[in-house]
Amino acid sequence: MRELTVIALRFYRIYDIGREIDLDWLERELAQSFVTARTSFLRLKQKSIVIEDPPLTIRMPQVRVERDDKPFEFSVVARVYDIGAISFCFVYENPDADFAALERIAFLFTGQQGLSDFYVQYLTTLAEIIRPHIKNFAINPEFFEDYTVYVTNKRDDSVDPVPLLIGERTTISPQMREEILKNSLSYTTSDLAVISWDSALLCDPETPTDLIDLIEFANVQVLELRYYDRELTRQMEKMYDDIEQAEQMWRFLRMRRYHTIMAKQMEIYAEVSEIFEKVDNLIKVTEDVYYARVYATALKVFRSSQWSESVSRKIEVIRENYSMLSDEVRIQHSNFLEWVIIILIALEFGLGIWQFIR
Repeated sequence: MRELTVIALRFYRIYDIGREIDLDWLERELAQSFVTARTSFLRLKQKSIVIEDPPLTIRMPQVRVERDDKPFEFSVVARVYDIGAISFCFVYENPDADFAALERIAFLFTGQQGLSDFYVQYLTTLAEIIRPHIKNFAINPEFFEDYTVYVTNKRDDSVDPVPLLIGERTTISPQMREEILKNSLSYTTSDLAVISWDSALLCDPETPTDLIDLIEFANVQVLELRYYDRELTRQMEKMYDDIEQAEQMWRFLRMRRYHTIMAKQMEIYAEVSEIFEKVDNLIKVTEDVYYARVYATALKVFRSSQWSESVSRKIEVIRENYSMLSDEVRIQHSNFLEWVIIILIALEFGLGIWQFIR
C-alpha cells in the first residue's frame, strides 16, 4: 500500500494592536462564539518551556481563496498574545500530495499574494470584539510581520528546498545557497528543519506542531521589537522638537516645559522598559536542547538581537536625555535661588540704609 505524503502550507501575518490584553477576560468573552484554547506544547515537557501567560488560540471561520482559477480552502487560526500582538495563520493541507505539489502551490501564493484582504477582514472582525479591553488600542494594517511555514511528513534529501524557500525558480549562486541552507537542523535522520528569513521548511513524520509554534513565537517577538523601535524613534523625534521649542521660551516657561518633557520621558521609559522585558521573556525553552536550538536559530535568522539592541539604545538615550534635562532644571533652580538670596540681601541692605537716613 502506497504511503501517503502529507503537505501543509501555513501563512502567518502578525499585527500589533495595543499594549496589554487581559487574556482571561478575552477567553471568557469569546468562548460563546468561538472555539478557544490556550497554547500548549505537545512534545515538550511542561518544565522544558516557560510561558508566563500562554496566548489564546481562536478557531476562526474557514476562507476560500481562488488562485489560477483553482479554489483553495484555508482553515484560519488566530492567536492573541498578552503583550498586545495578534497572529493570523491560514492553513492549507493536502493529505495526498508530494513535494512538487507543495512547491507548485507555494508559488501560487508567493509573497502571500491574494491573502492580504482576508487578513484585514479577520483583523477588523476580531479587533472590534476586543477593542474595549485593550490598553492603547491601535491598528495599522500596513505594519505587520509575515512568515510562511511549509510542512511535509517525509524528508527527501534528493529534493532541492532552495526555490521553495526563496519563492522563485532561478539559478542560485553557491554562496547564496550556503547562506539559505546553513540554518538547517535535525533531531533524527528522518526529520529536517530549514529556517530562512521569511519562510521555513519542516519535514517530520509526525506533525511538528511545537516547532511551528516556536517559529511563530520568534516572529511575534521580532514584530514587537520592530514596533517599539519605530515607536521610540517617533517619541525621540518629538522629544527633540519639544526641547528645541522650549529653548526659545522665556526662562521660567522653559523650566515648566522641561518638567513636562521630563514627565513624558519618564512615562515612556517606564512603559517601554516594562513591555520590552515582557517581549524579551515571551517564552523560554530551558531543558530541551534541540527545541532550544531551533528557537535560538529562528531568533538569529530574524535578526532579533539587532532589533533588541536598537530598542535598548533608544531607551538609554531617553534615560540620558531625562538626566540632562534634570541637571539643567536643577542648575536653573539653583541659579534662581541664588538670585533670590542676592535680592533679599540687597533689600535688607537697602532697608537698613533707608532706616539710617530717616
